[in-house]
Amino acid sequence: MMILFDPDLGTDLDSAHAQRSAGRAKPVAARSASIVRNSRPPSRRTLDRFLSAAQAAVRLRGEVTVLLTSDTAIRRLNRQFRRKNKATDVLSFPADRSAPGSARIAGDLAISLPTARLQAVAQGHALGVEIKVLILHGLLHLAGYDHETDSGQMARRERLLRGRLGLPQGLIERVHTEVLKERTSKKKKGIPTQGRPGSVHSHPSRKNAARMGHPHPVAVKQQDARRREP
Repeated sequence: MMILFDPDLGTDLDSAHAQRSAGRAKPVAARSASIVRNSRPPSRRTLDRFLSAAQAAVRLRGEVTVLLTSDTAIRRLNRQFRRKNKATDVLSFPADRSAPGSARIAGDLAISLPTARLQAVAQGHALGVEIKVLILHGLLHLAGYDHETDSGQMARRERLLRGRLGLPQGLIERVHTEVLKERTSKKKKGIPTQGRPGSVHSHPSRKNAARMGHPHPVAVKQQDARRREP
């Protein structure tokens, strides 16, 4: 298991928040300082501990690497492997089971810190909590679950495990809640509704991920980060 911070994120992830808080009144500055603290990513050690606990809860065997990266990088991955030219919150890359040594590797996760930060603010919790929600969601995909094709199995599993791990509403629950609110609002306004609740997002299929082979995009970033480390 490994947590990797993309070097392209830069060293000061809180500069924008610091600039906003400058020159404000003390109560507002104190509140801004609290927001900055909540928008900082947890340490590698904290995330490593959570990753270990979450992987055990999911019952997923094999090595998992989590890359915390930028919107630009995850957009590039999304375009390359899903042909969707936009940033997303989390992508899962299952290991190619036909590759030598693949039994030791479960796969990789890529998480966009900027997107996770926006979602954390929208949900009213710390960035660290949102990252953990995304890790759990990604691990379930690595374990073979797929909310886009199943009959609710992944949603039920995510709901059960996020409760055990002390996390708030999961991604699938979140989307369904938002859809239900939208439908209720439209119903009150007399606007007709149709279709099923939308999906959170999709992930590279096992077939597409297998085309990559190892090193995965995360592994490439990992090698680049090691070269840059002092």
